[in-house]
Amino acid sequence: MSRPYVLLSAAVSLDGYLDDTGPDRLLLSSPADFDRVDGERARADAILVGAGTIRADNPRLLVNSAERRAARLAAGQPEFPLKVAVSGSGELDPAAAFWHTGGEKVLLTTDQGAERARALRLAAGVVPLGPALHWPAVLAYLHERHGVRRLMVEGGGTVHTQLLRAGLADELQLVLAPLLVGDPAAPRLFGPGDYQRGRLRLVETRRIEDVVLMRYVPTAPGTGTTPTAADRHWLALACELAALCPPSTTAFSVGAVVVAADGTELARGHSREGDDPVAHAEEAALAKISSADPRLAGATVYSSLEPCARRASRPAPCARLILDAGVRRVVTAWREPDTFVTGADGSGVLAAEGAQVVVLPEYEARAKEPNRHLLS
Repeated sequence: MSRPYVLLSAAVSLDGYLDDTGPDRLLLSSPADFDRVDGERARADAILVGAGTIRADNPRLLVNSAERRAARLAAGQPEFPLKVAVSGSGELDPAAAFWHTGGEKVLLTTDQGAERARALRLAAGVVPLGPALHWPAVLAYLHERHGVRRLMVEGGGTVHTQLLRAGLADELQLVLAPLLVGDPAAPRLFGPGDYQRGRLRLVETRRIEDVVLMRYVPTAPGTGTTPTAADRHWLALACELAALCPPSTTAFSVGAVVVAADGTELARGHSREGDDPVAHAEEAALAKISSADPRLAGATVYSSLEPCARRASRPAPCARLILDAGVRRVVTAWREPDTFVTGADGSGVLAAEGAQVVVLPEYEARAKEPNRHLLS
């Protein structure tokens, strides 16, 4: 299933609160950071908030800069990103500013919530997604029906928590404000729950007046056949590595990354790496890891092309090498075509011995790019 890139955006106090319990909203960002957020909104195809944020903050969620709105129009985009509200109950104030500012708006809700929302005559499209809200269905709807490729999520804490717990957040942009709230009744950014394992990777820190922006991406692989945001990050890297391969007319260009369960990169490789003209990507990566490394048992191999089931250049195909290393999860972008081996089925070899194979076809075009001369 293709889905948008999901960006979580929030500002918090030093002790992790989104707001205090006063009647007015606590302003955590600085003027310069509000402008940065405006720029992120302008880059997004849609901005999403939960019902609690609409009730508590009455946000408009606009792109305020006239120059940025003009740039969107010049690029063939709507002046404002699609505004998306998510509510299980459908019980929202029809007079809220969310419904009466900006461009197109949609409420994603349950079957029962849709009945309530329609009775309230909200100024938005009302879309029921079944008896209960399911985040993969929300993301699939936005991608398939509205063409949303980049989704900015601006709250609240419940929405952020659910998306992170489900492994669906591709990036977290967190602004830390020099304030302390200290009120246990105030809303916090994240609630308790079964979060994905491992550390997030810090990709940027930036001082903006008196606040600090921190950008994180998840790194820990998924644990089943349902792909997570981290799976997508690592597979994208594997596709980038494929572009490093020396050109060949007799073999595919493939990239591979081996990642431990906690998100630690163990090794990476690509076809024909170094001085070995017949090296395969998975083979090159696994050769850099000690066979006694206990992390292999819980690791995931990311390969831009399905690991080979048969090969003429070496005794052991890559599917066999992966199994012998103890790895039992593989994420790939593209099933091997019959270009060089008829009926190739590395996924079948892996699955026959209990390994999970996850295919993300939305990355197939990237995986094919360095191999276009072989596919014409």
